Amino acid sequence: MSAPFTINSGEFEPAYLKLHRTGELFRRSREALRALKNCKVCPRDCEVDRLNNEFALCKTGRHAYVSSFFPHFGEEDCLRGWNGSGTIFFSMCNLKCVFCQNYDISQKHDGDEVGPEALAQMMLRLQAMGCHNINFVTPEHVVPQILEALPMAVEMGLRLPIVYNTGAYDSLESIESLRDIVDIFMPDFKYWEETDSSTYLKAKSYPDAARAAIKAMHEQVGDLVFDEKGLAKRGVLVRHLVMPNSAANVRPIMRWLARELSPDTYVNIMAQYRPAGKVTQNRFREICRRTTSEEHAEAVRIAREEGLRRFDTRDPEAFLAYALP
Repeated sequence: MSAPFTINSGEFEPAYLKLHRTGELFRRSREALRALKNCKVCPRDCEVDRLNNEFALCKTGRHAYVSSFFPHFGEEDCLRGWNGSGTIFFSMCNLKCVFCQNYDISQKHDGDEVGPEALAQMMLRLQAMGCHNINFVTPEHVVPQILEALPMAVEMGLRLPIVYNTGAYDSLESIESLRDIVDIFMPDFKYWEETDSSTYLKAKSYPDAARAAIKAMHEQVGDLVFDEKGLAKRGVLVRHLVMPNSAANVRPIMRWLARELSPDTYVNIMAQYRPAGKVTQNRFREICRRTTSEEHAEAVRIAREEGLRRFDTRDPEAFLAYALP
């Protein structure tokens, strides 16, 4: 009998391969591209014609912009393993977080415009480097472009699980278009209240959109499962960045995850917040300091009180045996 939340790697197949064999993956990609004509790809509902290279808040038209792609060793252990997570960082973002630590990437055209063939080649190059997965970072506004490139990548031999690494400001239509394509959804649930979201994310509707999207993600893939080596294969991994003075924000989020998703929801409660972006002593002064170890410990305690029981912890030696020649 296998241990809870495990899957035999020999029995695992990335979800998109079945869709590819039936032709549904290509059909899905065409349908997604048509949605760019009157864009409602994310909850901003800008309704511009991105097929004709119009753009609005995300400043992205017909093609995606990629800032960088590389094997990332800063992700969770279960994603980075011993060869790294194959991250593709998309430029621009549909959120405007005032504290963004990747401000140049998320708010400016830092990167190159890439067509579907180039995006597919990036996936293949990461696979050739030995990465354990393809990790799309900030993909909310370029779901159609990802789906356009994916059938090409599969035809060229892509066989890695896909990680959808999102701030959770996703439309339900986009999440549905990814059904049986994405293996691991990794949303960051940032704020519970509209007032905070409006102030710090410039998106009043964020809490409702995030709750709906994360629930839809969990309905598709369930709780996170690992193979016998500890690598994540399928499910939801929720991140929450602990902010200064944020205990009142932490509790309802953790309660919701435990009750509306599952007490076995896999959660990474992150402590690495630091002032960045537009945060200074003169603007957003209340969050112009690092999170303390006490605040992080309190967030973990609250999460346990609310019923969650699976937490991500960093173990530097977890994959050492696999990394050695």
